[in-house]
Parts: sequence; structure tokens; C-alpha cells
Amino acid sequence: MKFSKLRKFLVLFLIPLAFVVIFSGTGAVHATTVTPDTGAEEGQVDSVTSDNNDATTLGLSLSTNSDETSLSGTLQILLIITVISLAPSILVMVTSFTRIIIVLHFVRTAIGTQSSPPNNVLIGLSLFLTLFIMSPVIAQIKTEAYDPLVAEEITQQEALERGIQPLREFMLKQTRQDDLRLFMDIAKIEPVESVDELSITIIIPAFIISELRAAFIIGFLIYVPFIVIDMVVSSVLMSMGMMMLPPTTISMPFKILLFILADGWNLVIGQLVNSFNF
Repeated sequence: MKFSKLRKFLVLFLIPLAFVVIFSGTGAVHATTVTPDTGAEEGQVDSVTSDNNDATTLGLSLSTNSDETSLSGTLQILLIITVISLAPSILVMVTSFTRIIIVLHFVRTAIGTQSSPPNNVLIGLSLFLTLFIMSPVIAQIKTEAYDPLVAEEITQQEALERGIQPLREFMLKQTRQDDLRLFMDIAKIEPVESVDELSITIIIPAFIISELRAAFIIGFLIYVPFIVIDMVVSSVLMSMGMMMLPPTTISMPFKILLFILADGWNLVIGQLVNSFNF
């Protein structure tokens, strides 16, 4: 019995192996056994092999007519792709978007409406407000950096330095000295005579912390009147013995009414835009 099982195993194993060897061998023979007899046949074989090589080879090349002083086309495309992939982070880090979106979320949470306005509306409003607030900075970057670069009056390095300068000025106007000092201490940088000597890697995180602090202060002030309404409604319900009724169910219409009567969106957006130092 043991020998019969062993024989069956060898047969089942060796037959597929033999087929594999036979087919691989015939493929190798067909790929290598070309014996031309004449010169014309040699030319035909060479043309066939060159056509096969061309058919099996796939290449991608990028080239520009730029001179040696400018970046190559491949590097320019790589930089553009990198900037596009980091565009959302850049938008959040160096613009007014952070403060605006946090304050709008505070407004929605304070009123008690969980999904109204929806996130898409809040993000869209924040983007347009950011464009409105940053329009002077964008115009300055276009005038001082982009237009001279397109006219080939300055190099790309000079355009980058000129383009960063308006953003530096905007961020420094919104950044507290304590936050700048914090990151200077972390980086072990000695005190400087002017903030213009600070690196952009110090200014950006300090700016973000300052924006978060300002957004939370505005959010606290927005919460106060709505908390008062919640407390009044809760007290009334408890005095009436309706403790099983959720206070938020009763207070939400009063919150919305107060927000409408006070022209809340006008006040919030107006004060939020005016909170930036231009």
C-alpha cells in the first residue's frame, strides 16, 4: 500500500513537472533558434528583433527648451505636483482659514444644530472668507513675485523670497510675541533684534497657535448667550416638574430665534473678519 501511494504521488508530481519543462524548453528554443542563411535574412532578422525590442520597450521622457540657469522640466513638474499635494496644508497653515473654520464650528455647536449648516457649507464659506481676507496679500505676491518671474526679470529663487515676504508680514501681524518666544526657546535660538531675522519655520507654528487661541476666545464669547438660554430653560422645566423632558429640545428653538433676531451671521462674520490685523 505504501509503495502504491508513493507511486501515485510521484506520478501526480512528475507529470505536471514534465509539462512545465517541455513548454519552457520549447519557448527557449523558439526564442533562440534563429539561424539565418543569407545576408538578406540577417537583415530581416535584425529588423524583426529591433521591432520586437521597440514593441516591448516603454519609455517616458520629459524635456524643455530651458537654459542651464533654470530648473529642468522634470524638476519643475515634480515641484508643481508637490505643491498641489501640500496645498490644503499650506492653506490651513499660513492663511486665516484656521480661525474662520473653528469659529464657524463653534457657532453651529453653540446653537445646537448638529448638521446645519452642513460641513460643506461651512468649508465653502471659510474658503471664500479666506480669499477675501487674503486678497491684499495675494495681490502683493502677484505684483512683486509672480509678474516679474513671468517677465523673466528675476530668478525663481528671488521670486520665492519675494513671495514669502507678504505671507511673513501677514502672519507676524496675527502672531503673539509669547508664541514666537516659545518656539525660539524650543529651537534654542538667541533673542533677535527684529522679527525679520526669524526663520519661516519659527513663524508658521507660532502663527497657528495664535490662531487657535484667538478662535477659542471668540468661540467662548459666542457660547455665553446660548448657555444662559440653556440654564433658563432648565430652571423653568425643573420648576414645572418636567425633569424628564430634555432641556435642549426646548432651548433649541429659542437659540435659533435669538440668533435670527440678533442678525447673528452678520455679527459673527463681521467681527471675525475685523479680528484680523491688516
